[in-house]
Amino acid sequence: MTIGPVLDDYAQRYEHIRLDRDDDGVLLVTVHTGGDSLVWTARAHDELAYCFADIACDPANKAVVLTGAGDAFCADIDFTSFSLGTPAEWSHIMFEGKRLLTNLMSIEVPVIAAVNGPALIHPEIAVLSDLVLAAETTVFQDGPHFPAGIVPGDGAHVVWTHVLGPARGRYFLLTGQRLDARQALEFGVVNEVLPPGKVLPRARELAAGIAAKPALARRFSRVVLTHEIRRLLHEQLGLGLAHEALAALDR
Repeated sequence: MTIGPVLDDYAQRYEHIRLDRDDDGVLLVTVHTGGDSLVWTARAHDELAYCFADIACDPANKAVVLTGAGDAFCADIDFTSFSLGTPAEWSHIMFEGKRLLTNLMSIEVPVIAAVNGPALIHPEIAVLSDLVLAAETTVFQDGPHFPAGIVPGDGAHVVWTHVLGPARGRYFLLTGQRLDARQALEFGVVNEVLPPGKVLPRARELAAGIAAKPALARRFSRVVLTHEIRRLLHEQLGLGLAHEALAALDR
């Protein structure tokens, strides 16, 4: 008897996430809106949190590839889908926001991001991957936070100062800086830059090599290599979300 998520059960659960697993045990996670590039909404936010938990608890997933549909990873947001006017509404955002990144980091097999184009909305999700491959058309920006007068407290403050370093991370968040693929490679945000049509095949190639490794080697490598960022998120994510909420409620 299998206890825990089974792909056939959770693959159809999510409107904005397509899940496909190959014979090697590599799970392809494609975020989308109606089959095209993802538009970030409150529903997409919540779906990803719970989908990551399903993925983490399914032992048949030997490696994960995260990508987007269409020409962008996620370049647009529908602010009208979010209810942010009361403490109770922000309490919900904080609850789901903590689970979005902590459930992603609870996946105990290596994760590869195949960033297929601009990642302007919640790009920290992609760059938290163990390996990050970017199309030449990729641009990274933390678009919906400080450029819009919002505290980047839902993990962006932790991830980008960790990935870019404190000085570059603060500059990126406070100026609305856009990093193109080559700058991202130079700054250590991504590992490879490829033509758009080659990003996903290269990610699949790397994932197949990972999936072929012994099970505990795969799982425990992910655990030890992500320990520091998981510690930082544990310490700072709630703090950041609380200050984001307070500042938003004061607007």
